[in-house]
Amino acid sequence: MAATGETLTSERILEATEEVLRRHGPAKATVVDVARALGVSHGTVYRHFRTKAALREAVTKRWLDRTSELLAGIASADGDPAARLRDWLAALFAAKRRKAGLDPELFATYTVLTDEHGGAVAAHLADLTDQLTRIVQDGVASGCFTVADPATAARAVFQATGRFHDPAHAREWKRPGIEDEFTALVDLLLRGLGSPSR
Repeated sequence: MAATGETLTSERILEATEEVLRRHGPAKATVVDVARALGVSHGTVYRHFRTKAALREAVTKRWLDRTSELLAGIASADGDPAARLRDWLAALFAAKRRKAGLDPELFATYTVLTDEHGGAVAAHLADLTDQLTRIVQDGVASGCFTVADPATAARAVFQATGRFHDPAHAREWKRPGIEDEFTALVDLLLRGLGSPSR
């Protein structure tokens, strides 16, 4: 319940929505449930989010943005581009594994929601490939990578590592030896970009 006199913000609504989704799942969660959790009317929630679909898209975007923000610091850091690329891919894999392992119900819920909200997913994927492109561009500028088109190379790296970040592969992430398989793939990709394995 919302504390008396406490301002209702979009962020508070999204936090409550996430908790309602965790409890009820995407099929049964309603705006009325969110309003009840906040101690307000559903009309109050609709003043912030005009439709149930808009609320679900906003909560999906918020969930995806957490990963993007985590990785942005690595993408924009100074230092060896090959090490940054390795760190970025490892951080993406770790973030996805953490989400799937720590809160499997919410991870499953978000898998459904991302299927519903292609716009949020497309923007997220574009942001991630832009981050990768920055790293590859830095690698080309420093002579570490020898690719003609950094954007194309970044997309290829992202697609090649899909097994380690696409939710469709989440069941595989617990398998013994998955870290070694990840390392072997990243080593191969770095060699292909023109960088010695590090």
